[in-house]
This record gives sequence, C-alpha cells and structure tokens, in this order.
Amino acid sequence: MAIASEQIRELRERTGVGMLECKKILEEVGGDLEKAVDALRKRGYDAMAKKAARRAAEGLVDSYIHIGGKMGVIVEVNCETDFVSRNMEFQSFVRDIAMQVAAQNPRYLKREEVPEAVVNHEREVLRAQAQTDGKKSPDIEKVIESRLEKFYSEICLMDQPFIKDQEKTIRDLTAEFIGKIGENIVIRRFVRFQVGEVSQ
Repeated sequence: MAIASEQIRELRERTGVGMLECKKILEEVGGDLEKAVDALRKRGYDAMAKKAARRAAEGLVDSYIHIGGKMGVIVEVNCETDFVSRNMEFQSFVRDIAMQVAAQNPRYLKREEVPEAVVNHEREVLRAQAQTDGKKSPDIEKVIESRLEKFYSEICLMDQPFIKDQEKTIRDLTAEFIGKIGENIVIRRFVRFQVGEVSQ
C-alpha cells in the first residue's frame, strides 16, 4: 500500500520518530495513524522520546579490531548511570554498534549531520537519474525522496539496517534497548580506521 507523505509527516510530528521508521510502520498497519502510534509505543519509541532529554553522561568507549588487524573501530555509547554501563547487555549493545560500523562503514551518525551540500548534490544526481529513466515531471520529486531515503540508509548509522537483523534499523535497535533497559542511551560518536585508507 502506498503511504502518502502527509501521513508520514503527521506521524513524525506526533511521535518525533524518523521519517523512515514512520513510513515503515504505516505500511505495516495499512496506513492507520492510531495503530501506527500504538505500534511505535510498543517498540519503545515512546520511551526513547521521553528519555531523550535525560542526561546520558556515563557509558563506554569500546573498540573492535577485525581479524588480521587491517581495520578497526572505536565507538562511544552513553547511558545515564555507571550501573548500566557495567551491565553485560549494555556492553553487548556497544559491541554490536562497533561491529555495525566495521561492517557497514557509515559516514555519519544521523541524517541531521549530513552537510546540506552533500544532500543537494545527491538530489541533483538522483534527479538526473530519474530523468534518464524517463520519469515524468510530477513523479520525479517522489522518486528523488524515495531514493534519498535509501541514500541515508547507506551513509547514516542510525538509518542503517542492523547487520544481525535486517528488519530493524540501528534507531529501532536503540529504541528497543532504551525501552528494555529503562535509561536514555545515546550513540555519541564513532571512528573507523582501515589500513591504507586516506582520511577525508
């Protein structure tokens, strides 16, 4: 079922959840806005929104070095208390994030960090591709927005499908974990090194 952009926007305004998650959940519930809100609450997104303002100053810095030592990742994930930072589930979550960065090589943490110039350049490339594909003018913007979502899912960690479960994004995974652990959890930053790779 095709979901109208107005529905996605309204769900985003009501819940504060990202556009991709809003679209996905609306598709799952057949476009029913109230069911979508309930489904997001069940998945922990309401907990994520409520806890987002709480200070997360504890946490862990962890590293993952790939076999052979040719590539490594350092991540910082924050939580609210030292107690949680020592929890094995939290440590496992941080390790999963490090492995995600190693495997998928995101360039940015979240889409809000992508420079406007990069997004505009991608829009122009996508517009040219749509025109080459013979898309009619009214459809081009819809095609661009759809392909831009795929672009974000490739370069932004929070929008990437989780390597251990492609049905959920890292944002989904984080929301679920916040709901489970009962604290604000923030993936703060990451860096990925690969032998011979030139820094950008």
